[in-house]
Amino acid sequence: MPRTAPANRPLVSAVSPFYNTAPYLAQCIESVLAQTYSHFEYILMDNCSTDGSSEIAESYARRDPRIRFIRCSQFVSQLANYNRALAEISGNSQYCKIVAADDYIFPDCLWMMLEAFGQSDEIGLVSSYCLEGSDIKGSGYPFPMPSLSGREAARQYLRGGPHFFGSPTTVMYRSSLVRHQQPFFNESLPHADTEKCMEILEHWDLAFVHQILSFLRIDNESVSSAFRTFQPHALDRYIIVQRYASTFLQATEAASLKGESKRLYYRMLAKEAIQLRPPEFWRHHREGLKTLSEVIDWRYLALSVGVQLLWVASNPGMMVRRALRSWKETDRTQQDNQKLAASHTAPQ
Repeated sequence: MPRTAPANRPLVSAVSPFYNTAPYLAQCIESVLAQTYSHFEYILMDNCSTDGSSEIAESYARRDPRIRFIRCSQFVSQLANYNRALAEISGNSQYCKIVAADDYIFPDCLWMMLEAFGQSDEIGLVSSYCLEGSDIKGSGYPFPMPSLSGREAARQYLRGGPHFFGSPTTVMYRSSLVRHQQPFFNESLPHADTEKCMEILEHWDLAFVHQILSFLRIDNESVSSAFRTFQPHALDRYIIVQRYASTFLQATEAASLKGESKRLYYRMLAKEAIQLRPPEFWRHHREGLKTLSEVIDWRYLALSVGVQLLWVASNPGMMVRRALRSWKETDRTQQDNQKLAASHTAPQ
């Protein structure tokens, strides 16, 4: 079916913040330049890279006037670098697409997301299916509905429905929302991108493209890869439910969901405690809970551990397998943390 370009050809801001992503950066940039929708600016924000990434980005910027390459002199956290890049989008930009430097997007990504935004001025966020490694993510959105009210989308997510948002590479934002709040992401939150989507859905609708439009890499060493054994998604889920259930659900349902969320979260912590997780694991969860002004409820955790130990006593073979897996994961995590610490040392 032939496509017709939007009459006003809205400007899209594509943004790729990066730090030492030389093995993947060219593929990321090429994926943006290969878009079937061509009216975009492309901001490449370098967070003091030392591995040749700067030279890669600069070489593309010399060849394409749509690219603005910014080499920073101050090293900041990953999320702060995202905010630094988003602050640079044009005042004329109508839509904003983050493309993480170790991910890439497929050729029709910008075009199809623009078409989704064109359904209504009430849409603040567009998402789609994505490939995470070899797995399709985002399934569960009601087909063939092209959009949902933001509040309904948030309710479905809170009730255990599909994770519509994926990652920053999976979604497109209305640029006015990005410009309205600076910094865009709350840098104190462990999963600021998910929280930002929930914040948007309180006042804006969600559109969904029933196509795979982005690829998320999982075989690389990144800031997030070192924490994959820390059960970050369980922590993220707990924080989101505790923070937003009362916003989107009736009081009785919200209270019930919060209680169930705490039970499941502490069940996970109890399982990890039995497997003698390292201090880094507990530090990660303490820092996350601080965003709710909470601390680990040690009495509740002790009760949960007791329940798990009763289960272990009746299933000893399963516990042995889990312990072996835990030891392997702990060793791999320690190696990842050492590599991460070495690669993220601020340049002198």
